[in-house]
Amino acid sequence: MLTLTATPPRIKNTHRSQLINGSTPCQRCENPHPSRGELQFCYTFANLSDMQTAFHRRITLLFFLTLPLFGPSLRAQHPATPKSAKGDAKTEESQLSREIRHQLIVLPYYSVFDYIAFTLDADKVTLSGYVLRPTLKAHAEAAVKSLEGVSSVKNLIEVLPKSSTDDDSRRAVYRAIFEDSTLQRYAVPEVPVIHVILRNGEVTLEGAVLTEAEKNLASTRASGVSGISSVKNNLTIRPKGAPAN
Repeated sequence: MLTLTATPPRIKNTHRSQLINGSTPCQRCENPHPSRGELQFCYTFANLSDMQTAFHRRITLLFFLTLPLFGPSLRAQHPATPKSAKGDAKTEESQLSREIRHQLIVLPYYSVFDYIAFTLDADKVTLSGYVLRPTLKAHAEAAVKSLEGVSSVKNLIEVLPKSSTDDDSRRAVYRAIFEDSTLQRYAVPEVPVIHVILRNGEVTLEGAVLTEAEKNLASTRASGVSGISSVKNNLTIRPKGAPAN
């Protein structure tokens, strides 16, 4: 244990006698002290001031001498805050989502008459939607499973029944929607962002458009096709540049 002491400075006898006699002013406060009590007060005050000054100097010196010893301990008690693990996981999930979407869009035979969606829960993927070919369902699952970071794939994709009548209706709905002067821009991509799912004369529109007016127009165009019994419009409104397929 370190003990700090401060020894008060002594006053020379000549100075003390001068103060008692009152012959000269005190050298500490520059005032004469005719009485012994005033002399004692000045002497005590001066000693306290000197002691405080010496104490502060020693404490300051001690602080700088011991700082290297306590520095590592303080850093250990208050380590640097690491980057948010949650934020990092979020970034990785977003990247994985983009990779899954890309794998699905580039599948062979994936067309405007198919629609495959997915949900991502950590490293587990669930596929859903509708396809015309059973092989497309299998290829979608295999493509997603091949991605690094995916541990399992649950395949809920439904294969649509074969029907020549539905095939004719699909082509008719396609022309009704994409030959419209407002909606034809959505037919430009290799896989249009509006998907036409047809089963037993019932149409389901999947995908995304930019405005509510375009969404309603797509329903109107599909409903006007002969042989269509109903239209379910699942189109979403997406910001420009956001992925839709």
